[in-house]
Amino acid sequence: MPGVRDISAEDFIKAYASHLKRSGKLEVPTWVDLVKTGAFKELAPYDPDWYYVRAAAVARHIYLRKDVGIGALTKLHGGRNRRGNRPSHHGDSSASVQRKVCQSLEKIGVLEKSDNGGRRITQDGQRDLDRIATAVAEEQREEEEEEEEEEEEEDDE
Repeated sequence: MPGVRDISAEDFIKAYASHLKRSGKLEVPTWVDLVKTGAFKELAPYDPDWYYVRAAAVARHIYLRKDVGIGALTKLHGGRNRRGNRPSHHGDSSASVQRKVCQSLEKIGVLEKSDNGGRRITQDGQRDLDRIATAVAEEQREEEEEEEEEEEEEDDE
């Protein structure tokens, strides 16, 4: 049975974000349409569903590792801090956004606080992520089979 590691990050995050949005359980703060995701950013995200995407990315990252703290997540989702005519450096993303995402995922039972600091995935959360990974893998397999059938039809002609 394919797991989260076996499929591409992009496909999994897209599928899990749409699952979180469809389920309607994830509590989205009121300020998501106003906030920047880091001090180094100039604008807020264009995607109106960015909070779901960030939550999916955080859940996947914590699934792949044991205990992950907020600081590690800020480094992960950080980016290039452009400093005018001086050289660019790495800028960390907003810790508040990462913390609120983790708290939202804790409320729906995907994450839990770890004894040695940070957050870790719960059994229910692991089951959800594995189920979605399996669904994405089956979807990819079906698409590959359809492409092979189309190629065979073209070859026959």
